[in-house]
Amino acid sequence: MEQNITIADETSNTAKWFLRIIEKNGVRFAKNRFLRKTTLSLAEKWFLSDHRKRSQTEKDIPAGVIDDTFFMSLAILNSIKRGLNDYPLSDSTLDKVINIVIKDLFLEKEARMQKSIEFQKTYGYITPSFLVISPTKACNLRCTGCYADADEQTSALEWDLVDKIITDAYDFWGTQFIVISGGEPMTYRSQGKDILDLAENHPETFFMMYTNGTMINHSKAERMAKLGNIIPAFSLEGWRDTTDARRGPGIFDKVMNTMDLLFEAGVLYGISLTATRDNAEEILSDDIMDFLFLEKHAVIGWIFQYMPIGRTFTLDLMPTPEQRLIMWRKSWEHVREKRYFLADFWNHGTVVDGCLSAGGHNNGGYFYIEWNGNITPCVFVPYSPVNIKDIYSRGGDLMDVYKDPFFKDIREWQVFGTDGNLLMPCLMRDHHNDLRQLIRKHEANPIDKNAEVALMDGDYARGMDDYAQSYRDLSSQVWEEQYIRKEKA
Repeated sequence: MEQNITIADETSNTAKWFLRIIEKNGVRFAKNRFLRKTTLSLAEKWFLSDHRKRSQTEKDIPAGVIDDTFFMSLAILNSIKRGLNDYPLSDSTLDKVINIVIKDLFLEKEARMQKSIEFQKTYGYITPSFLVISPTKACNLRCTGCYADADEQTSALEWDLVDKIITDAYDFWGTQFIVISGGEPMTYRSQGKDILDLAENHPETFFMMYTNGTMINHSKAERMAKLGNIIPAFSLEGWRDTTDARRGPGIFDKVMNTMDLLFEAGVLYGISLTATRDNAEEILSDDIMDFLFLEKHAVIGWIFQYMPIGRTFTLDLMPTPEQRLIMWRKSWEHVREKRYFLADFWNHGTVVDGCLSAGGHNNGGYFYIEWNGNITPCVFVPYSPVNIKDIYSRGGDLMDVYKDPFFKDIREWQVFGTDGNLLMPCLMRDHHNDLRQLIRKHEANPIDKNAEVALMDGDYARGMDDYAQSYRDLSSQVWEEQYIRKEKA
């Protein structure tokens, strides 16, 4: 054991040495194929050594959980490798990768971790790792079952307010990753500024935006390439027929054209796939995964299982418990065997220690802020105890959000309120009865009429509880066999 730990430490020190060289030489170094290959090879060796070390020393963590984090780490590394080797990346993108990902997230990690440790001493958990902000409800599409119930309305947060939120997240928590959702982010306009102006105003932060891909033209692509710190994730439902059926005729082809445009401009991008009962098998098929990751050059993929919130919500669109388990197996097959960086928040709770809502607990997490300023624990939990406009108007800050009793109790629930089965991490869908109790206790407000109707609907509550029990019956055996009783490496 001591020998393996020594090897891991030596590999880590060598990797840090190479990272320091990259930092000092910048873009010129990143374009050197030999040195890139050497550094990535060292990084993979470190992950292998760390995996062995964790397997031998972290006796309280199930073997399957350690394996999942290891294979997801290799998939992330493979995405970095593909981005550097296969993309004609712009100099700005390379510069941001070096200065944000390598310098700030790796080389300066110890300083940030010390800040997080101090935070943990006071509040019990580490700092939130990111924010999701929907600055506008407006959208140029009318997708069936839209979680945001987006429309042509111009409900939006003022640019100065969004800018302040991002600044405060960095100052209070060291947050350098902001997710922009919607509505359609590219429709956002406030005070003469847009989403790309936010990215320009915060060069120390990486932005990822979920977009329908129909509003990015050549000039927008060129500006993204010059900024280097914004990554679009294109929303799809599967192949052309399935995507167009939900999003509108011709949308699939427009997204494909936008991907080509960004690739030529040197901008990294990913995909966001919504899984329903009708397309769960399609979106995880080998054909479409290989097409999107290899032929269309996506570097990251997100799976969002349909949640019964928003426009014309229905429990009938959720993947069945049986389909969800099939998706779990298939998604990990893509991660382990093909090293695609593919994340499913409902099926990959093992990678992040369960639920990430309300700022998270011991492995990071987030809050969601929507276009009216309502703050919810999660994009898919549409109930809010506080509004960012009210907090700022009375002289408060993001720490007042963090300390809110509703969010605090959710973090406590994440640690002490579940049975430990990380295949069932979701407070909204897997533990809906617990969520209802928390909402009643703290009188959290529905953020829209749809959420209010769902909260008052007894059939909805029973349906969610029945779904959770059915999946518990299916997943418990898998959790026990594939994670708890699995032997460590």
